Amino acid sequence: MKRYVWLGLVGGLVACGSDSNVEPQACPGTAGMDLPPATMASALQGEAAAPADGSEEVIITFRQRVFATAKANTDAFAEDVTRAGGQVKRRIPSLNMVSARVTPQMREALAQNPDVVSVSPDREVRALGMMQRPMSPQAWLGAEPRPPPNRQGSVGEYTEGLKMVKADKVWDANADGILDEGRPTGTGIKVCVVDSGWDNRHPELQAAFIGGKDFIHGAANALALDARVDSQGNVVVWGGGHGTHTAGTIAAQLAAGGKVRLGEDPNGVVGVAPTASLLVARVLNETGSGSTTNVIAALEWCQEQGANVVSLSLGAASSNTAEELAFNTARANGVLAIAATGNSGSAQVSYPAGYASVVGVGAVNFAGEWAAFSQYGEGTNLVGPGVGVLSSTIVGGAPYGEVDASGQQFASNPLEYSALGTYSGRLVDCGLGASVSDCGEGATCEGFLAYVDRGGGILFEEKVRNAIRAGAKAVIIGNHTAEEGAGNFTLNAPSERWVPTVSVSLESANILRGMMGTQVALDVSGLDYAIQSGTSMATPHVAGVAALVWSLNPQGLTSEQVRSALLETADDLGPSGWDPNYGSGLVNAERAVQRAESLLNPTPPAP
Repeated sequence: MKRYVWLGLVGGLVACGSDSNVEPQACPGTAGMDLPPATMASALQGEAAAPADGSEEVIITFRQRVFATAKANTDAFAEDVTRAGGQVKRRIPSLNMVSARVTPQMREALAQNPDVVSVSPDREVRALGMMQRPMSPQAWLGAEPRPPPNRQGSVGEYTEGLKMVKADKVWDANADGILDEGRPTGTGIKVCVVDSGWDNRHPELQAAFIGGKDFIHGAANALALDARVDSQGNVVVWGGGHGTHTAGTIAAQLAAGGKVRLGEDPNGVVGVAPTASLLVARVLNETGSGSTTNVIAALEWCQEQGANVVSLSLGAASSNTAEELAFNTARANGVLAIAATGNSGSAQVSYPAGYASVVGVGAVNFAGEWAAFSQYGEGTNLVGPGVGVLSSTIVGGAPYGEVDASGQQFASNPLEYSALGTYSGRLVDCGLGASVSDCGEGATCEGFLAYVDRGGGILFEEKVRNAIRAGAKAVIIGNHTAEEGAGNFTLNAPSERWVPTVSVSLESANILRGMMGTQVALDVSGLDYAIQSGTSMATPHVAGVAALVWSLNPQGLTSEQVRSALLETADDLGPSGWDPNYGSGLVNAERAVQRAESLLNPTPPAP
């Protein structure tokens, strides 16, 4: 019997219990198929109950003592916290900080301690992009030897986002798919991507990666994979590809070529700064969640590794005293930090984007229109492409469906948590999928391909479950709204019982309804590139442009000069000058590079 791999959040298989309302026509082996519990998603995200003693994790900043080194100073203070009953989690000597779990009484006592400058919550930070769900467990293949970056590819790799920020005009002025000699491409600049890690198997990123650190699992994985790795170095769970996507926008190289959608350029995509070097700091887990402490520690590590630019497609709703100090210190040390404003659409940007020391980036669509989800207000400095952005993702992690009926191809979207696999069988009309009997006499336990209409107030997972119990080996959902196209739907939670399942547009649905009884083939496979939206996607466009500008002269330009070049040359959108939605405007690589060139080679004054 063929087994399918489902697309979705991996954290264990759903247990199937008994069904007291089994219909007589349910096929053998499907009678006990319950719907995935609604609590599965939260369970997989690792939500934990609050401690009984009311303790919480905090970040404590303290005054310098008389010890000779920052480390000795921090160790001494950490011992004081431990003696008072706190659990020290992390020490950050360069900033006179420790993170610890403390009770409310201990926190009150710390606030009264003359050696304590501040006590801030170690709040949760989240990825600010629409993350895909992780793939199934698979073996970690290990990193390939780092190849040199390619300088020749094809213009088909130039994404809409890359062209919108005019990066290709900087390094391929004649549009021949070859990097122009002597032009800035990112060489000599280190960009530190503070995110969910990366997929070291992806061909787009292997030439760029120069080092990483996993701040979630410590030293267990120096590569900072976008995955959970066991003690033997095998991947237990791949992440959602958020970090792999943002890293690709910055530094995917020419002619790398992962698995692409039919009709797309076989070379894949290219990043804004294709020869820049990538440092990867993993601070977000498989569900896109992380802690303030790890962001601060990662920022310190980026500086230790010599990073010029730090890209952060993450944030939290509130400011944090310790975090603000860390970013202020990074700016003073010559680091250019760039962060996403957030995706709630509110008139308040997320943090760290909201700090004055950070360049906050909002999102626009490819028409230059403000994205309704993009948070705005004070702290919005620039905008970048953030709607429907194509970039690298977990290898095989982007679901893609193909429907072939009598030689006619239909565009389709796999439902979230769909199985991967192919099936060819007789198309059977299962109506609204309200029950097993909806599939009628055409259903057989030997297998068929079910067509199910959307609607009727019935959940997608219930429709699909009923079709499977009737014998379906694959399912097509017909959308009933023309404006949504094929739609983007979900099966709610993972289950080993799911089969390849896709949705098609209303137009396609109307055609397929007339093809009942014919042989139809459905293929749900995984690609290496994904289209995602969010200020998370806009941020690496700006980080990549910063790397391009700085690579004109890595030693001759300063972070402040690069920052001003980005802000002063942006394409003004919306009201004239700075405004809360667009900031200073859409980042423009071509004009920013020209401004930096004028700084390096100023025109002498007229006599």
